[in-house]
Amino acid sequence: MMKTGKQRFVILLLSVGLMLSGCSGKSPQEQQVVSGQATEAAHEHGHQTQLSNGDIQEATASIDVLPAFLKSQTSELQTIYALSAQVSDVLKYIPCYCGCGDSAGHESNLNCFIDEIQEDGTVVWDDHGTRCGVCLDIAVESAKMSSEGKSLTDIRTAIDEKYSTGYAKPTPTPMPPAES
Repeated sequence: MMKTGKQRFVILLLSVGLMLSGCSGKSPQEQQVVSGQATEAAHEHGHQTQLSNGDIQEATASIDVLPAFLKSQTSELQTIYALSAQVSDVLKYIPCYCGCGDSAGHESNLNCFIDEIQEDGTVVWDDHGTRCGVCLDIAVESAKMSSEGKSLTDIRTAIDEKYSTGYAKPTPTPMPPAES
């Protein structure tokens, strides 16, 4: 996907801001909660469902409609959620290292922001990323590398190398497809 100069600038600004802000201040143990699954109610547009792990999920009609739970969040956080939807094809191959694989059943960094994108375009958003600096950093770093033309394999390798020590166990994320 080709990025405009403005999109690259926004990604760069977000990268710098997140790098400087660090994590949410909570230890991985404090961030972990009991695992939970979405109920059918989360799949109704505009309806919020709180999972047993504390995450909130909400469905919207498309990736262009952000969930209501973001209204009280900063514009930077809203931008990262919009960005995560735009690079969902990248984030589904990038693991998260905050512990959400065990605590929330996430399979990739994408699940920190989006539980699923249904065939009809409905998006089930997850608010996990609103409380976790590790999730945010990984998403922004991955989007930045993608905008620079890096391959999925190169992005995955860079994230795995950076977060392999000192962070929680990664989500059970599939490897990117072989590049042709």
